[in-house]
Amino acid sequence: MAAESFSDNFIASLGCLSAPSLGRLATQLVLMPELSSREREVILEQTRDCLASVLHGKLTRLLLLELNAARVSERLNGADSAERWNEFLELSSQPSFWAELAEHYPSMLQRVDAIVRYRCEASLLFARRWVADRDVLNALCGAKAGELTELSFGAGDSHGGGFTVALLRCEGGRMVYKPRSVAIDASLQAFVDALAQEHGHVLNIRVPRVIDRGVYGWTEFVEHRYAAGDKELTGFYRGIGHWLAIMHLLGASDLHAENLIAHGDTPVIVDCETLFTPKIPMPPSGFGKAFDHASALVAGTVLNIGLLPGRAQMLGWRGIDYSSVGFLPGQQPMMPQPAILKAGTDEAYLGSTMVPVSMQQNHPSLEPALAAYWPHALDAFEQMTGTLRRLDAAGSLEPRLGAFDDCRVRVVLRATETYGELVRMLWHPVSLHNEAQAKQRVRELLASMAASVVSAPSDPVVIESEIEDLLVGDIPLFSTLVCDGQLEGPRGVRWLQPGHLAQAALQRWRASDFEFERNVIRAAMVSAYLNDGWTAHLDTLTPSAIRDADLDARRRAQAERIMQGLIKHAIRGEDGSVAWIAPVLNPSGWSVQLLGVDLYGGLSGIALLVAAYVHEMRAGRANPVPGIEALSSTVQHTLRLAEQQLADNAQGDIKLRPAPPGAYLGLAAQIWTLLMLAQWNGPGGDELQRAITLAEGMLEAAAADDMNDVLSGRAGAIPVLLALAECTHERRFLDMAVQIGDQLLALARQDGDRAYWVQPQTWPQGLGGYSHGVTGVGWALAKLARATGESRFEHLAQAAFRFEDATYDEEEQNWVDLRDLGGPKTAAVWCHGSVGIGLAHLDLDPDFAHPRTQPLLRHAAAATIRMGLGWNHCLCHGDLGAWELLDQLMARGEVLDGMTREGLMARILSSLEEYGPSCGLTKEVVVPGLLSGVGGVAYQLLRMHPDSRLPSVLILGAGL
Repeated sequence: MAAESFSDNFIASLGCLSAPSLGRLATQLVLMPELSSREREVILEQTRDCLASVLHGKLTRLLLLELNAARVSERLNGADSAERWNEFLELSSQPSFWAELAEHYPSMLQRVDAIVRYRCEASLLFARRWVADRDVLNALCGAKAGELTELSFGAGDSHGGGFTVALLRCEGGRMVYKPRSVAIDASLQAFVDALAQEHGHVLNIRVPRVIDRGVYGWTEFVEHRYAAGDKELTGFYRGIGHWLAIMHLLGASDLHAENLIAHGDTPVIVDCETLFTPKIPMPPSGFGKAFDHASALVAGTVLNIGLLPGRAQMLGWRGIDYSSVGFLPGQQPMMPQPAILKAGTDEAYLGSTMVPVSMQQNHPSLEPALAAYWPHALDAFEQMTGTLRRLDAAGSLEPRLGAFDDCRVRVVLRATETYGELVRMLWHPVSLHNEAQAKQRVRELLASMAASVVSAPSDPVVIESEIEDLLVGDIPLFSTLVCDGQLEGPRGVRWLQPGHLAQAALQRWRASDFEFERNVIRAAMVSAYLNDGWTAHLDTLTPSAIRDADLDARRRAQAERIMQGLIKHAIRGEDGSVAWIAPVLNPSGWSVQLLGVDLYGGLSGIALLVAAYVHEMRAGRANPVPGIEALSSTVQHTLRLAEQQLADNAQGDIKLRPAPPGAYLGLAAQIWTLLMLAQWNGPGGDELQRAITLAEGMLEAAAADDMNDVLSGRAGAIPVLLALAECTHERRFLDMAVQIGDQLLALARQDGDRAYWVQPQTWPQGLGGYSHGVTGVGWALAKLARATGESRFEHLAQAAFRFEDATYDEEEQNWVDLRDLGGPKTAAVWCHGSVGIGLAHLDLDPDFAHPRTQPLLRHAAAATIRMGLGWNHCLCHGDLGAWELLDQLMARGEVLDGMTREGLMARILSSLEEYGPSCGLTKEVVVPGLLSGVGGVAYQLLRMHPDSRLPSVLILGAGL
């Protein structure tokens, strides 16, 4: 995953760097009579191709720099740009060219020589092992192995001097060569076979057959095959559940999509070297003891195996779900990939292009139907966990783990992607020119990482060994025997204290909260679908009977019940902090984690909700809930801790990416929450000053972010900055809003008289709707125009609205969802459909002064009534979001298809009573958040009281 990918423009130029070593390899292969001439040719050609690819990735930047220098200094004599390009290719293919560069890049040739030498030595060693073992490999292919016919080095990263996994084909079939011991694979299969006899149910799981040779081994090649029908699909997902239970016991990690292959009804784990991963205690985070306790809970769960869905947060990989069960087709963001632009000319330069993430072979169907089959996985997890607990109670589980004692396992201390970025840095021309300076920078980065990543080594000796590997393009590898526990790294360095890893994993497993594990599995499975707008069922939540009596008492009871659940599921710290674990939306997508500080589904939203409940309770409009006032203080205290820690982190040695600027996921979300809390808490609080402090970072956040929408991007910052300017009477916050408005102006794409904004990696054609699309951006710009009198913002807002108007489909009588996710063509929700569009225009023109407003709102209301009710209850994409639009319209005298305000309230209350609050998730998954969870349901129930003056959280800026 760490390798760079360029086109092969300079492949010919690099041949002279590897030719001498390849010549020696050819001679050495000739001296092996056991190899046929065809086999020698296969090994030599694959080594040549592999080296060309590796060197091309390392040296392309340098060659482009030298091309540019040759062009500028007029050292190329071709008649045109294309001729000069070809002239440079010819020039750079000569050894003299590289010898001359050595003066400016003194370490380059030495490092290139090391790469070439290591790869050739690894190829020669493979050849010797192949001829030594050929006759015993028949069992892996089901026939006599015979002659080697195809070979592919480089399956995965290189380690320890150019060693990589190799895929090969021989006359007897296909197999895999691994330059490491595969004893762990054999032990795992034996463990599974023994469990199958005890379990009482079929186990549709396996590990490829192996032949272990101590320091290397051969494994069966497993073909990817889609399941044949429902029975095999059920078997596959039951197998996932079995693996989850077993890998939870064995302390596995890093079992991502590349390491699992779907073979009909069997999930086959093809790389299990990361079992018994040691758990290093985490230092205090600064976010409070509740956060630390919850983090420890999450760190010990099945989430860390890598099988369950979760979105990457790291820069360059943001939004990718690389898990074995996730990694769903059509749901991965486009990724930037280095590319040579203007190739074929002497003006060629290094840029990037957006490419789809390469799909793997982890799914049993072309369109994975996880929604239908995840209950089978959960059931199998519970059954297998039951079997393992029964064996443990009988005293027979621990002895079985002893079979792993002498197996060597790998421990991933730093993300491979992190190492990959450092390799790219070390091979940059600037680094090649001044290697000492580059090494020092990498040294500092690796050392500083140890302060924030608990597993990252801090020992200078270990760091130095990592750097030496990175200099020659290898990814540092740390491994140990299960019975030892002390890690051995590059060049024999040691890290961590010795310890028996299997016994430690067993103790952690025994201490697990298995009910919590089940909830984590449910939540993680669901989070995969949320990234695609999935809802947990197609059954309507329309009540079977609508009761219209005792509306206020029933409203109070439903809100009270939700608040009691919020208190019940809180994780508390001794320092007065609080945390929750749930599916969480962040700019990368949905994943199961601790709630952040955002408004959408995080602590800001919960702080707002709980304070609102206390406010309404004291006014007699909500039922008393024991502990709710204490919870309000606790959540607000936790927000203070988070703000302080984030501020401290920003001042630390590690340069962190600023928070996004947006109104629901970002700084604006926190600021607006504090402005509301300042009102409800009364004078004497520090909320306003904290809001001002947060706002100081808004311009930096806007400059660093690539999103333009209301949810997490620039547009969301504008209305909150306007509100802050009004509260403080400080002009500078208005000026900030203007600067961000001008950024939106500069970033707008024009399509005739229409304007839109793109979302890189996801929706390059623009989006409609409120939270992510042009209506939200247009709404924010219109608010800015009114606050400043600047017509340029109004003109751009109207251009955005014209883009949305063009998406209205007369046949559907609704606005088209431009995401085109394969579901309904249009949506009647706040985030992407009629509810958000209607609320934005109602906020801008509440008196219907503009002739377009009333017809637009009637279209929005009709679509919402027709499509937006009865599927779930949440604010973002459910009944309580639809209620806000419809209720406000009826309050203004609009007649909506025989609907009344009381009738709509009765319908919603009847649905809540019959089905329980449902937010598009299985009911067993607790989602406390404001926009996506039951918190928003409670908030809207509070607002349903006729005397309530709680502000809308769907259109920010009101209520101040």
